Amino acid sequence: MKGRTWLILLIALSWLAAGCGKGKETAAHREGMKPEAKATSTEATKKPNEMEMEMKGITMESIQKEGKIQEVAPGTVQISLERQQLIGVKIGAAEMRSLEKVIRTVGRVDYDEKRIVTVSPKIGGWIEDLYVDFTGRFVKQGDALLTLYSPELVSTQEEYLLALRAKKSLVKSPFPEVARSGDSLADSAKRRLKLWDISDDQIKTLEESGEAKKTLTLYSPFTGFVLEKTAYKGMNVMPGMSLYKLADLSVVWLYADIYEYELPFIRLGQQASIQLTYLPEETFTGKAIYIYPSLNPETRTAKVRFEIPNPQERLKPEMYANVEIKVHLGQKLAVPEGAIIDTGIRQLAIIDRGNGYFEPREVKVGSKVDNYYEVIKGLKAGERVVTSASFLIDSESKLKEAMGGMAGMPGM
Repeated sequence: MKGRTWLILLIALSWLAAGCGKGKETAAHREGMKPEAKATSTEATKKPNEMEMEMKGITMESIQKEGKIQEVAPGTVQISLERQQLIGVKIGAAEMRSLEKVIRTVGRVDYDEKRIVTVSPKIGGWIEDLYVDFTGRFVKQGDALLTLYSPELVSTQEEYLLALRAKKSLVKSPFPEVARSGDSLADSAKRRLKLWDISDDQIKTLEESGEAKKTLTLYSPFTGFVLEKTAYKGMNVMPGMSLYKLADLSVVWLYADIYEYELPFIRLGQQASIQLTYLPEETFTGKAIYIYPSLNPETRTAKVRFEIPNPQERLKPEMYANVEIKVHLGQKLAVPEGAIIDTGIRQLAIIDRGNGYFEPREVKVGSKVDNYYEVIKGLKAGERVVTSASFLIDSESKLKEAMGGMAGMPGM
């Protein structure tokens, strides 16, 4: 019995000794882990770049002392030279350029409305002779168009001849009032003839011959082509009736369609180069003389009228022509077309800050000329901009900003 009791006590003492030893090891292990846990929590607050530099023996304090820290704007990303080559980054510069915008469109040739005349008699009668008898005929100023028989014209000529005879007889009267009446009667009849477009030469011939002419000849007041002809031989003509319509083609108009967004560049007096498909080697020059105040709602274009000298009459109405208008914008700050990212709401440019840093910046651009954009705001002359792979860099910048915003969220 005593032997069994000593055996139990011996086993209990051995178990207590083993438990105490494990407790001391556990406590010692915990005490040994405390500094490492602190280090881990400190490392968690450090940025990956800082941890990597500390592993290489470089600290942020040493870099700050050497002045190698570069202040960067929000959204700035750093891309290594190898990655730049991989994604095809190309660099350009914002610089002052002489910009010239070229507007190309099509136009239609038409008559100059100021050079269209209508021939109509001021006295009624019948057409006896018709000298210009078909549409499209070319006539010169002073050419005879037709002869018109008018009983009223014959009677007025006879009145004028009687007034001339009375004037010669009354001039011998001793009474001044009677002598002056003969002059006024002759002047009245002559004035009526001139109001009917009878020329001074015709009146002089009438005075010399002393015989009234049966017909009146109408002459062309203009040089041009006959557009319309309503006169026929033997036709009764009333005063004011349109008999001929003539057009001078030495100067023509051209109507060009200009898009709405290009209208601000059009000014009165601007020169335009005009070419025809059937005369590719010849270029005509026109001048803008009128800008129409309304737009075509379907094509969103406005018509601009150009005046073109046409001395050889090679431009004919209803011809189509190619129109080119060069607008000199002067010296402007400009960047290559690929440097601008248009999001629909704003325009961005990626600025090369050096050392692999790229900063997205909002800019304001003006007109696009060839392969360049005019820069109104946001850039200075000499600043380096990315002209290719801009979208890729902008995407990395947005991703960096998004990840920075998520870093403060719970669980991140």
